[in-house]
Amino acid sequence: MEAVWTDARLHEELRKHFGHVAFREGQAEAVKTVLNGRDAVLVMPTGSGKSLCYQLTALLMPGVTVVISPLIALMKDQVDALERKGIAATFLNSSVDGSEMAYRLDGLRQGRYKLVYVAPERFRNRRFADALASVTVSLLTIDEAHCISQWGHDFRPDYLNLKYVLERLGPVRVMAVTATATPDVRDDIIAQLGLNAPPRLGPVVSVTGFERPNLYLAVTRCPTHRHKFDRLVQIVEAYRCGIVYCSTRKMVERVAALLQGDGFKPIIYHGAMADGERTAAQEKFMAEAAPVVVATNAFGMGVDRGDLRFVAHWDIPGSMESYYQEVGRAGRDGASAWCELLFNYADVATQRFFLDGANPSFADILAVWQAVRQACEGQEVTCPVEAWAKLAKVKNDMEVRSILGLIERAKLIEREVMPGSRSYTTRLLPNPDPGLTELKKLAAGLGEKRERDERKLETLLRFVDQPGCRQAYMLNYFGEVSRGHACGNCDRCRSRTPVRLQPPDEAQWIIIQKVLSCVTRMQGRFDATRVAQVLHGDREESVLRCELDKLTTFGLLSDLSLAQIQAVIDALRAEGCVDVTSDARRLVAMLPKGRQVMVRKYEGFMLAWPNGKGRVRSEELGVGRQAGIERIKPSKRHELHEPPRLKGGAGGAVSAQALAARLNQWVQQTAAAQKVETFLILNRQTVEAIAAARPATFEELQAVKGMGPVKVQRFGRMILDLLSGDA
Repeated sequence: MEAVWTDARLHEELRKHFGHVAFREGQAEAVKTVLNGRDAVLVMPTGSGKSLCYQLTALLMPGVTVVISPLIALMKDQVDALERKGIAATFLNSSVDGSEMAYRLDGLRQGRYKLVYVAPERFRNRRFADALASVTVSLLTIDEAHCISQWGHDFRPDYLNLKYVLERLGPVRVMAVTATATPDVRDDIIAQLGLNAPPRLGPVVSVTGFERPNLYLAVTRCPTHRHKFDRLVQIVEAYRCGIVYCSTRKMVERVAALLQGDGFKPIIYHGAMADGERTAAQEKFMAEAAPVVVATNAFGMGVDRGDLRFVAHWDIPGSMESYYQEVGRAGRDGASAWCELLFNYADVATQRFFLDGANPSFADILAVWQAVRQACEGQEVTCPVEAWAKLAKVKNDMEVRSILGLIERAKLIEREVMPGSRSYTTRLLPNPDPGLTELKKLAAGLGEKRERDERKLETLLRFVDQPGCRQAYMLNYFGEVSRGHACGNCDRCRSRTPVRLQPPDEAQWIIIQKVLSCVTRMQGRFDATRVAQVLHGDREESVLRCELDKLTTFGLLSDLSLAQIQAVIDALRAEGCVDVTSDARRLVAMLPKGRQVMVRKYEGFMLAWPNGKGRVRSEELGVGRQAGIERIKPSKRHELHEPPRLKGGAGGAVSAQALAARLNQWVQQTAAAQKVETFLILNRQTVEAIAAARPATFEELQAVKGMGPVKVQRFGRMILDLLSGDA
């Protein structure tokens, strides 16, 4: 007869093993769910105590708990913390040498451990599989469970084998935990693990919320790396303890070198480091009083340090999930923390490179398969991914890693991780499918996955441009309704007077309908400036050339200023009626909600109407000058010491010569990206004229000789961003 786990008894066990007097939200329910015989899927914010749920459950169940964790750093950190509490735990990964691995496997067989942490790849290791078969596994915990889903932001093919691992383990209970699962991802986790298939009863899904009100969210537009670094120095000097995230190993080393040259002593962490180096970096991070880490996203999962006061993103992440997870590593103690994304649109190219790596072409899939088939014919081969990439002549190592996973899932090969190294032993399997039907099927699914990945990146770019509350945008993305219109703790809400949502009056309704009608007739082909010009009745050359003066909405709001019309467009965008593309063109398009609002069929519609003069900040409109760095006054609720406003240079404003150099660099980069001559972007005379005029608005930019309306529409936003460093 199983024990009855009352709340009082659970609290007693919590105090005994972990010294806590109370559970956090959702923890006790999760523990009871599994102890009472059900599987559980937990979605809890970073820092809310997910690990305690399965650690306490493990101590209250017989046998051993296997924890599947994606990162070496995460395993070591959690095992160290458990050992300090006198709880028997260990990890098995590539950082453990041969003799130590044998000792720990023997300890697993003898029942010395209550928790054993492994990477999903470990189940391909025969010695581990044999040891696991000799013990009773009561609980299988899947940490960072979003990795199992192709819908997730950090898909790991090895997680897909866990369904078969469960079949071999028998009646083991499952706890899948994550901080970053949308409703679609939660459903996919359940399906991929088979938790809804008989004889399992289906898991209890617990979502305790995504809100992190103590995190201040900000985006700063940085026209150059120099501006990024100057801003980063201000952040580090102000907050001292935190993480700087970069997208690549090379950028980690570059940023760390810059910080070191400025007198800081940053800790470096990235996936290309040797296991011992990463372990040393992790230990140094935990030991120092106020560490600054420069790292790729490989760093931070499960790090049990609550006093990080900032997270800065040097590069844009690939999705809202990644962003949420990474900023969530700050302020885990509940105190205020500063989270700032240093944004330059050129950085998006790196994420698109990663998209290519995660979604390889079929031609590259075949090239890698042929290389593996020929090399492994009659023998097994042990080598790292980089060797296969060189043999197959595929330049993107990340792409080759994805391809090897696909080939293995198609049951053409099997791979075994080698202890203490990054190499795999690869061997061919008997191939009953010479037509590669399964491989082609898996490859075909990559098209849909790439579209999802593209949408995730697009969603994050919309977050960058979001005119309304950033906290609300983030919560809405994860399927959680925000509590209010203005959080008071992001750059959008603090940089303007809070406004109240209210139903439009009759005069406002008429303006709304005219604006939405004009957006509809312009068919998503023009930006907000052009929409406002049409409604205002401006007979500019660009308007007449496109025959926009023939639209029935031309001049309908001639009694309002352009700024007032643009403010209404912004307000409608904030309420999900219209959308603006995240690229340089800033095209405005109608959304389904807007169509309902236009015909007054959206019940309960409310809007934060612009003030009487309609002078809403230009960066909130998505048009006009984009401020490079805003000074935001801290609210009384959170006493944050904001870094000082960035200056143009030691002597104040940037010189015209320096601005011209900055513009010329951008022209060269843009021309190279578009594979055209530089003069087709901007010629030298126009660059010098812009630098001398220092335009602050689209209208001022268009007045510069050589800048016609077409170039303003294509490049205006980026040029003004470049100039804004002089603000």
